[in-house]
Amino acid sequence: GRPSCVRITTKVAALFDRLEFDRSTPPPPSSFFGHTMGVRGTKKHLKRLNAPKHWMLDKLGGIFAPKPSPGPHKARECLPLILLLRNRLKYALTGKEVTSIMMQRLIKVDGKVRTDKTYPTGLMDVVEIEKTNEFFRLLYDVKGRFVVHRISKEEAGYKLCRVKDVKYGSKGIPCVITHDGRTIRYPDPLIKANDTVVLDIETGKIKDFVKFDVGNMVVITGGRNRGRAGIMIHREKHKGTFDICHVKDAAGNTFATRMANVFVIGKGTTPLITMPKGKGVKLTILEEAARRNNK
Repeated sequence: GRPSCVRITTKVAALFDRLEFDRSTPPPPSSFFGHTMGVRGTKKHLKRLNAPKHWMLDKLGGIFAPKPSPGPHKARECLPLILLLRNRLKYALTGKEVTSIMMQRLIKVDGKVRTDKTYPTGLMDVVEIEKTNEFFRLLYDVKGRFVVHRISKEEAGYKLCRVKDVKYGSKGIPCVITHDGRTIRYPDPLIKANDTVVLDIETGKIKDFVKFDVGNMVVITGGRNRGRAGIMIHREKHKGTFDICHVKDAAGNTFATRMANVFVIGKGTTPLITMPKGKGVKLTILEEAARRNNK
């Protein structure tokens, strides 16, 4: 007359005793059963408040922001194509519209069709919209934000690349590594690190180069002076720490920054590219207010 549940429990206990099952051993890991706990790979999302400030996304416009895909520019130093088409050029109202534009293969970056809406475009990249016959170059304004600068078809045929490193590749082939992730083989032997090369977009070959010398025109690509342009007037060498470059802009203002932030854009006082509005001259708060009032 014992209940059935008690009889089953007794049978199970007897079965375990017969199998000599060691109850002290821990259970097998969850991966043993074909699934794992935990994170796989990099994060796929980006919260809107953590997005770079220079994207200028409104705080209350949603929870998330587009996370840039891995590409030639760093995540916090790039502008995803979705923001370029939707927020800057206003060719789309929603992300879905951007996707439909991209999937028609209408957008080229540096001469190559890109269909990834989060593809990271960055400094000096040339964006081409074939259907409207428009060409744009990504540059910084004096407040350090990306500006989509309209250029001519002739100017869209080349871009400037800052040389990050010069090294020998496999089989002793000399190469230069540029700021946008390119490896260009067999460069001119006179090209050194920090110089600027003029790259033909169609062929991928170096057309010309500019040395990193005092007296050349430069633009600042990092730090508080990002976006300012001027002539390099002095270079301080500090062994064991950062070299400092002094720059004088068109208004006669001088400022200093680290050498790593300096990008040469012209021989002498003539730039090789057209500059956006303001020409890289930063105004004071009072000058900005006066200009607004005059309008």
